[in-house]
Amino acid sequence: MFAFLLRGLGLGLAAGAQPGPIQTFFIRQSAEHGWKKIWPAAFAPLLSDGPIIALTLLVLTRIPRWLEKGLYLAGGLFILYLAWASWHQHAAPPAQTAALHSLWQAALTNLLNPAPYIFWSTVNGLILLEGWRTSPAAALAFLAGFYGAMIAINLAVIVASGQAVVRIPGLQKRLLGLSAALLFLFGLWQLWRGLRM
Repeated sequence: MFAFLLRGLGLGLAAGAQPGPIQTFFIRQSAEHGWKKIWPAAFAPLLSDGPIIALTLLVLTRIPRWLEKGLYLAGGLFILYLAWASWHQHAAPPAQTAALHSLWQAALTNLLNPAPYIFWSTVNGLILLEGWRTSPAAALAFLAGFYGAMIAINLAVIVASGQAVVRIPGLQKRLLGLSAALLFLFGLWQLWRGLRM
């Protein structure tokens, strides 16, 4: 069981530290609203990964090509929308709804990103099945390690970018511009991948 926990921790750290749309989203939201309102968004994978895990375990490594293409296209369009919203800096939502709004936006960003589907169908799904065959506790240890490490990285990104905005004058505007540009590039890349399939 301990071996599965360690594997989960290692893979969770790697997944959380990998640059992508969700990390860019965290930086944008934290720069715009402050980390204290956005920190619940770090838990978005707990909302979005359930259907992803169920689907990938059902088909494991046999995700249909049309589904992968559709995910790239839908994810690309949604990320372009986030880039547009970041660029135009719409008025911040009321303080009581900012955290919940960001949590659902982050979950949708993750749900429309094909990377978790590919990751769960080629790496994590196989380990989870192996752990389940060993014992349900081993599978749960793997999941706890994976999500514990990933959420810790997410929180670190959110807090670090939020604190940097407070301490460095003018950084908020630069971070919002950078996140808009990065989200735009991620969106175009996903659309390109989807159209090439």
